[in-house]
Amino acid sequence: MPSPIAPTALIGESFVGEGANAAHTNIVIGRKGGPVETAWATALATPSAGHVPFMTVVRPSVPVKPLTLFVAKAAAEGELHQRATWGSAQAGLAQGVADAVDEGLVPADDADDLLIIAAVWVNPAVADLDVCFRNQRAAAYGAVRAAVTGTPTVADVQAAAKQGPANPFYTPTAEVLAR
Repeated sequence: MPSPIAPTALIGESFVGEGANAAHTNIVIGRKGGPVETAWATALATPSAGHVPFMTVVRPSVPVKPLTLFVAKAAAEGELHQRATWGSAQAGLAQGVADAVDEGLVPADDADDLLIIAAVWVNPAVADLDVCFRNQRAAAYGAVRAAVTGTPTVADVQAAAKQGPANPFYTPTAEVLAR
C-alpha cells in the first residue's frame, strides 16, 4: 500500500535569515509518475539564460533523496554569488532535505519514489557562504516541514492578514492598508 505522503503534490515555503545572506525556498513534493515528475523533467530539460536547474547533490555523484531539483530564482553572477548558489546554497538544500528524511518528515521508505522541485533565492549580494549554508539548510527543512504538515493553515493566513502583510522588501503602512 503506498504511503499517504504526496499522493499528488505538496507545496511548502520558508524564509530564514536576514539581509543578503537570507534564504527563501519554495518547494513542491510529488511522486514519480505524477505531475511533479513531468514538471521536474521539463524544468531540467528546458533551462533558460541564467537559470539552469540542476540536481542537488550531497557530494559529487551522490544526489540527495528524494531527488531534488535546484531552480535558482536569481541568475548566478560574480564569483561569490556563483559559489553561494552552486556551493553553499546547494549544500544547504541537500542537507535540509536529508535532515527532513533523517527526522522522519519524509519517510525514508518513500524517498526513492518522491521528487522535489526547490526554487531557491540566493541574493546576488550574498556575503558569507557559511551563513548562506545555514540559512538555506533551515529554509529547506522548513519548506519540507510546511509542505508535509500543510502549514500554514488558512486560519494562520487569515490571522497574519489581519496584522497586515510584510516581507523583507516591503511592509505597507497603516494608511496604505486602510480601505
